[in-house]
Amino acid sequence: MAVDLPEYFFRTRDTGASVFRVDTGNRHRRIEMDQIATVVMRTGEIRAHGDRKLTDEDKAAIKTWIADRRETLDWRQMDDILRAIDHLHHTAHWTQSQATDEQLEMVTDSLLMAMHDLRTVLVRKKAERMLGDD
Repeated sequence: MAVDLPEYFFRTRDTGASVFRVDTGNRHRRIEMDQIATVVMRTGEIRAHGDRKLTDEDKAAIKTWIADRRETLDWRQMDDILRAIDHLHHTAHWTQSQATDEQLEMVTDSLLMAMHDLRTVLVRKKAERMLGDD
């Protein structure tokens, strides 16, 4: 059973990724991964690993990965926000129907401050958008 492995492997981390070239054509028929670069997502910077020289093919593959990764991270961020809205709905239901006085005492001040902060930012951003349309 032959398996087609990708030419590159990206080990993601908080700030970007380490980029490896995948090699299966060695005499031991083992999968070897040779680090060729690191990627800084915030800036899009591609840094060759050690004294390596990246080929145009390497750079193109890395740039494609960066674009795909940004799209994935943007989608995940929106999904997290939509889930937060669901959590607010669940929290309201829990508060109204199930929460004990002790539980409410534990969370009320923190929830009120977080919601006040969020409301303040949302109102300011909406006003900026509305004024920007004029």
